[in-house]
Amino acid sequence: MKNKIIGILLIVALLALSIPIAACSTSAEETIRLNEVTHSVFYAPLYVALNQGYFTEEGIKIELTNGGGADKTMTAVLSGQADIGFCGPEAAVYVYNEGKKNYPIVIGQLTQRDGSFVIAREENANFSWSNGFAGKEIIGGRKGGVPAMALEYALKKNGYTDGGNMTINYDVQYDLIAAAFEGGTGDFCTMFEPAATNFQNAGKGYIVASVGEEAGTIPYTCFCCEQSYLKKNKDKVVRFLRAVKKGVDYVSTHTAAEIAEAVAPSFADTSIEVLTSAIANYKRIGAYVDSMALKEEDFDRLQDIIIEAGVMTKKASYADLVDNSYLS
Repeated sequence: MKNKIIGILLIVALLALSIPIAACSTSAEETIRLNEVTHSVFYAPLYVALNQGYFTEEGIKIELTNGGGADKTMTAVLSGQADIGFCGPEAAVYVYNEGKKNYPIVIGQLTQRDGSFVIAREENANFSWSNGFAGKEIIGGRKGGVPAMALEYALKKNGYTDGGNMTINYDVQYDLIAAAFEGGTGDFCTMFEPAATNFQNAGKGYIVASVGEEAGTIPYTCFCCEQSYLKKNKDKVVRFLRAVKKGVDYVSTHTAAEIAEAVAPSFADTSIEVLTSAIANYKRIGAYVDSMALKEEDFDRLQDIIIEAGVMTKKASYADLVDNSYLS
């Protein structure tokens, strides 16, 4: 009898040991390697989905990496280092126009306006796009980058010509803009949140306008992946997007303060007060989408802006590049 009991206990112990092994195996199969263009509160719905457990609810584990630029994020996708890329859809357009057969497909949209704000050296509650930049220099980011092109579009809309009645400085790389402006370069610069709010709180400059609000609605940040990955992982992609949509719905229905609490674990070095202010700014200009489906007219508008900036000469096909069918 004693030997029988010992035998049963051994079987139970072996079964207990096998459970974590099986769980690990399942978890590995359901992992999605997501590469984000940069880490910003501008993408609040994504971090809400991560921190509120929405991906876990869909049986997905996210392995998040930072590309540090749309070109690098797209490289990660094309080289197989990432399953899904999170960046501006223009990166997919460029690959498509190069004639690559397994070009990436855009499967969902998260933000619908440029996320940068105009920073001035002096506080100006009456700032106006129509005359505020006359004879001035603004640090606009990398030439050919969507933030710079959105800024160009907003300036042209108000009658400005670079090198004519004002100057856009393209010589300062994105992560050095704050330091350059603080050091005396330019009369204005552009910054994303929460950098803009932190800069203002430090008394180094003042937020006077939103590029996204002035430039209008464009598909600014989207999810994309190669066609080969989509064919093999349709169910997983559907569940991934469903989890993100829960984050989108949360942001649509909650206050900036509540959203700040939800994304806080993803921004350990940023105070709740700054996160709240940054998210409030983005909600105010309508930066976050309600529907993740990318509209053809918005896609065309983005390409018009890129062509007008002289970065490309022909449009990519919406029907070829965008597939909203994975959004449940």
